[in-house]
Amino acid sequence: MALLFFGTDPNSGGGNCPAVWVDIDTDTGQGPELVLQGKTADAATRAACGQDSPPADDETVIRIPARMVGQIRKACDAAEAVGTRL
Repeated sequence: MALLFFGTDPNSGGGNCPAVWVDIDTDTGQGPELVLQGKTADAATRAACGQDSPPADDETVIRIPARMVGQIRKACDAAEAVGTRL
């Protein structure tokens, strides 16, 4: 696993906070993936999301602050750039 770290929630106190990485390990043949750490969504949010896309047993719904959009955008750009080199 080769994780590139893009940052944490700028309003957090450091540690135990929402964060974003890109896994650029292309040995799996599936290409790069975003790796997100966030707060587990409450039951009402999970139920509402499940109406559109029920999560599989190995999936969960998380919340990421909108103030992290810039970091997530950079991670998405990096993942796309790596993906085009596969």
